[in-house]
Amino acid sequence: MLDKIAADIRKVLETKSFAGSLKFDCGDDGVIVLADGTATTKNQETDCTLRLSTENLIGLLKGKLNPMAALATGKLKLSGNPAVAMGLAKLLA
Repeated sequence: MLDKIAADIRKVLETKSFAGSLKFDCGDDGVIVLADGTATTKNQETDCTLRLSTENLIGLLKGKLNPMAALATGKLKLSGNPAVAMGLAKLLA
């Protein structure tokens, strides 16, 4: 599942840029790392980490899950540099 999501993000990154590095940590399901202009499922250190379920990640990427509401309700946990996470909005637009 995460491989497919990472592939979809790679397609977006062909036309949009993302500054910094960001990890979606989906626990036992794995991770997606956005860094160096691509998306991969290989775990590495990043500037910012978002911890959430795979289901919530899909909702976030499809625009069905509001990131601020997700943070407030604990569906999404952020660690590291929040400015990097803010750059995600340009990617999703």
